[in-house]
Amino acid sequence: MNITIGDRIRSLREFRDLTQEQLADRAGVHVDTIRKLEQGVRQSARITTLRSLARALDVQLERLVGQATVTQQLTDDDGGLLALRDAIQDIGALPGVPSGGDLEDPPHEQEWGDSVRHATSRYWAGEYSELAGTLPLLLRDGRAVARETPTERVWQQLALAYQLAACLATQAGQPDWAYTAVEKQLAAAARASDALMEGMGVSTLSWVLLRQGRWEQAQDIAVRKAEALEPSFMKGTPAQLAVYGNLLVAAATPAARRDDHDDAIAFLTAAEAAAVRSGPVKAYGTAFSVVDVRTQKVNIALAGGEPRPGDALRFADEVSVGDISRPVHSASYRVDLSQAQYQTGDSEGALTTLLEVEEDQPEWIRFQALAAATVREMLETERRRNTPLRSLAARLGVDPTL
Repeated sequence: MNITIGDRIRSLREFRDLTQEQLADRAGVHVDTIRKLEQGVRQSARITTLRSLARALDVQLERLVGQATVTQQLTDDDGGLLALRDAIQDIGALPGVPSGGDLEDPPHEQEWGDSVRHATSRYWAGEYSELAGTLPLLLRDGRAVARETPTERVWQQLALAYQLAACLATQAGQPDWAYTAVEKQLAAAARASDALMEGMGVSTLSWVLLRQGRWEQAQDIAVRKAEALEPSFMKGTPAQLAVYGNLLVAAATPAARRDDHDDAIAFLTAAEAAAVRSGPVKAYGTAFSVVDVRTQKVNIALAGGEPRPGDALRFADEVSVGDISRPVHSASYRVDLSQAQYQTGDSEGALTTLLEVEEDQPEWIRFQALAAATVREMLETERRRNTPLRSLAARLGVDPTL
């Protein structure tokens, strides 16, 4: 039996003891939209409407739209998403809980550090299944290395490993696990006495809060940390400018979700100036460049109560896809682009873009609520049976018979 978005809305609404009218009032949407979704007359709505309904129902968007929360491949007992949860929520690290001890000697510091860098590359390549299979052991080994060799460099690498865990957990629809991972990332960064690593931790936390629907907090912490770390424009190092810029980018998205588009553009304008000054930078498990900032302008134009797809396409004219260094970032940008194309009436272009993204990132795209929402909208408005669209819908877990 296929469970639709309308089924989930009705179930959650009844669980919250709300009428359709009360939910419409809380979400700021028309009650007719809710009626049509629950009756199956409509199978989806704009992503902004779905976000508003999710907030009004006090659930994460991923739960409302049925986003995939599992990786494609099964792993052995030492890997996988549940093993990642156990590695993040390390029971043995809790005060008063007896430790079981390590069964094996920890790896050499250099060997483990190389593994962290390799895992980071896997994340940005969208290889989530492989990463889920190796990251739990990487975290356990990292804690053992830190106990044996508690240098600042080891703590910095452990902070990066927890940053990866937070990002993967968030992508898999588990932001609560991610929050715990960020807590440990920030603790490790403090042990490393690395203010920039702490800055990246706050940037990651802002993203986790965004996925939890805590937009005001997501914006506030990113802005405050950016202000605390703001470097001299003339004397700042590339790494300082990159972390500062990443925090401004992190602040822009929740600002746009709250319909503060002027603030969002101001954040990105400052971030782009920092990127011009720093040049392309790869540090602290991420990348920062002018093109990275410009892709976010496309994203924020689509956020908030009244998306601006025309502005998104105008901003997209300034983006060279070939200059985007991270495959997952390129895919994310093109999913935004497809939404802008669809909202401006170019359904054929939107489908072509999504199919290109799927070809490049077949596993990653299954985790993207925006891609699935765009496909649902396209199915509702198709004028004749579109076989490629329906095939894509089936692969993304959207019922193609709708």
